[in-house]
Amino acid sequence: MKFGIIVFPGSNCDRDMMHALSDDLKQEVVMLWHKDRDLSMFTTDDCIVLPGGFSYGDYLRCGALARFSPMMEQVIDFARRGGKVLGVCNGFQILCEAGLLPGVLLQNDHQKFTCKNVYIKSEGKDNLIGMHTGNHALKIPVAHGEGRYHADAATLKQLHENKQVVFRYCDERGEVHISSNPNGAVNNIAGICNEGRNVYGMMPHPERACSDALGNIDGKAILMALSYMN
Repeated sequence: MKFGIIVFPGSNCDRDMMHALSDDLKQEVVMLWHKDRDLSMFTTDDCIVLPGGFSYGDYLRCGALARFSPMMEQVIDFARRGGKVLGVCNGFQILCEAGLLPGVLLQNDHQKFTCKNVYIKSEGKDNLIGMHTGNHALKIPVAHGEGRYHADAATLKQLHENKQVVFRYCDERGEVHISSNPNGAVNNIAGICNEGRNVYGMMPHPERACSDALGNIDGKAILMALSYMN
C-alpha cells in the first residue's frame, strides 16, 4: 500500500509526516498538491493524510477554506468509497469542516497556543488504530491553538454508542481526568473516527514521535496501524 500526503498553502507538518512514513516506517509516500484532482493511483487499501499546519492561514476558521480545495473533493469521494483517511491537527479540523467527521475544534480553553508532550490512550479495539496501539498511555506531542474538541449532546451520545472515540487524553499512567486535558476538549477526546471506521482525526502529532533520534517512538504504532488492511 501507499500513503498520499496533501499539501495545502500553510501546511507545515507535511514534510514531518513524509519523513516519518518513508524514513521511520519505510512506507511508500506520494506528495499531493491541494489544487490537483487525481487520486486514481490510490486504492481503498491506501491512506490519504491531511497534515498539520495552518491551511490558508487559518483565515475565516481553521480548515474552513481548505475544505473547498479541489483535492478535498477527491478525498471526500475516496473516503465515501471506503478509503482510509487520517487528519492530524489542522487535518482533523479540515475533516470536521468537510463533514467527514462530526463535531468541531474550538479555541483552547486557556486561549493560548500549547506545544508539549501529552499522553493519550486508545479507547478500545473497535477500530483499526485501536487494534494495534493497545490500551497503554502513548506520549505524543501536541501543537495547537484551536484543539478543543466539541460536539453537541446528541453527537457525543452517538460517538460513544458507536464506539467512535479513538483516543482520550490521559496521564502517564493511563488515567483519564481533566488535569491531563491540554485544551479543554469535551470528555478528554483527543481523536475520533467515522461510523465506517475508515476516517480518523486526532489533534496530537504521531509523526513527531516516530524516531529513535527524538527519544520517542510511541507514534509509530498509530501510523503503522493504517498500513494494515481494513
